[in-house]
Amino acid sequence: MNHLEIDPDAARQYIDARAAFVACERAQAEAARVRGGMVWKAVKGADYLVRTTASGGQKGMGARTPETEQVYERFQARKQRATERLREARANVARHERLNRAVRVGRMPNIAVDLLATLADTGLHEHFRVVGTHALYAYETAAGMRLDSRVTTTNDIDLLWDTRRHLVFAEQLARSAPSMLAVLQKVDKSFALRPDQKYTAANDKGFEVDIIRREAVGGDPLTAPGFSEVVVGVNGRMARLSTLHPGAFAAFKRWMAEQPDRDPLKRRRDALQADAVAWLLQERLPQLQPQTAGPAA
Repeated sequence: MNHLEIDPDAARQYIDARAAFVACERAQAEAARVRGGMVWKAVKGADYLVRTTASGGQKGMGARTPETEQVYERFQARKQRATERLREARANVARHERLNRAVRVGRMPNIAVDLLATLADTGLHEHFRVVGTHALYAYETAAGMRLDSRVTTTNDIDLLWDTRRHLVFAEQLARSAPSMLAVLQKVDKSFALRPDQKYTAANDKGFEVDIIRREAVGGDPLTAPGFSEVVVGVNGRMARLSTLHPGAFAAFKRWMAEQPDRDPLKRRRDALQADAVAWLLQERLPQLQPQTAGPAA
């Protein structure tokens, strides 16, 4: 099976683009911390400082004093800096995404990158892990390689949903869309639920999103160590892909390939993917392998 090195120009561009994306993530996190505002409100002839949230909540900060005036001014200055930093970071990411496309940095299907970006925009990304074939794009990107297309080609994406925080998920979902299907329709309006599968949606081109709803149990991929990488679509757009540690992925695929009741064609594919990721881990990502203790002194 052929695995190719990333073109040197593309590799250099990816390093710069990834740095820009990570800087934008930090800027977004800082902007989130100052979301909402601070205002003065008159109550019975006196001014009081009130902290407002984006969802409409309010918290009293005290009557107007030199100290609360300083709190107000520091907050406004911090919010302005965060807003400017985020605007500059987003512009830098947009510039690098254009360069990504020009140098052909990415090859992950655009719709999958758009989905990951939409989950991040709605704050739902922390509840999902990509556990199927699309996870290979994170591993190959981290390794600076291109895996054989026979192991990466797929027309669906598997999202493992961490149901342990379902109340938090429901609250976040309610702030962005009436349903998970509505979130998918932000990516492609043609997404619709399959009548025979409650947690699978497909668009008019046949691309499917499978949401695996599973409680964590021993040996479940939900409990495996995590791994994430910034991936790039064919059109240059970037998104963060969170998945399993490559060692856990390879072990899980190896186990799937050994199940006698699994479709023989899928078993062969599972084995190929397990081999490919194990090779990446051994040859290109040795820093991710468990460290063994050295000889005693």
